[in-house]
Amino acid sequence: MRFGRFAFGSIEVDGTTYEHDLVIDRGDIRKRKKGPSKALRARYGHTPLSLGEDIPWDCERLVIGSGARGSLPVVDDVAEEAERRGVELLVLPTSEAIVELKREPGGSNAILHVTC
Repeated sequence: MRFGRFAFGSIEVDGTTYEHDLVIDRGDIRKRKKGPSKALRARYGHTPLSLGEDIPWDCERLVIGSGARGSLPVVDDVAEEAERRGVELLVLPTSEAIVELKREPGGSNAILHVTC
């Protein structure tokens, strides 16, 4: 997987530019469906990442890109579920998450937030 330009609101992966959050699951790319987490928006001031979403758990390491400024909240239950499953969880601003995915892509899945 080749990561290109990342800027607020867009990310390039394998030559395609996406203008929405991404889920990378064993090399497959899909749009993040954050609908199940929207009910928590008032509590966090932003739609967080929660267990209600389709999180790609089939990995050794889950890298969460928390946005251009690192503002995506991740509900505590996500970290607890990662620990229960034996999945290493890394939550980093998206630019740093991309660096980490380039550095060590094997066994990693990702959720990449492209705004805030």
